[in-house]
Amino acid sequence: MNQADLIDAVTSASGLTKGDAARVMHELFQKITTALSHGEEVRITGFGSFAVTERAAREGRNPRTGEVVQIPASKAAKFKPAKQLRDTLNPAGSPEED
Repeated sequence: MNQADLIDAVTSASGLTKGDAARVMHELFQKITTALSHGEEVRITGFGSFAVTERAAREGRNPRTGEVVQIPASKAAKFKPAKQLRDTLNPAGSPEED
C-alpha cells in the first residue's frame, strides 16, 4: 500500500473528499516529522511509537575497493509497534510459517 492507496482508503472509510484526506495525511506526517526533529517521541496508542535514535560514527569499507571510509554519526527514526499491533499481526494459536 502506498500513500495514494492510503488516501483512497481514508476517503472511502471516512466520507472525506480525496483532497481533504490528502491534506489530513500530509499534516499528520508533518506533525510527526516536526516532533521527531525536536527530539520528541510520538506515541499512537494501539499502533506504536516513533522515536529518534543516534548512531555513532564508525568505520566502514567501500565494497568495491575495500578502502576504509569514515561513516559520520547520524540520527535515524525508529518505529516500535504497540502490543495491540503485534498481536494483530501474530494472532495467538496461528500456525508458524517455516
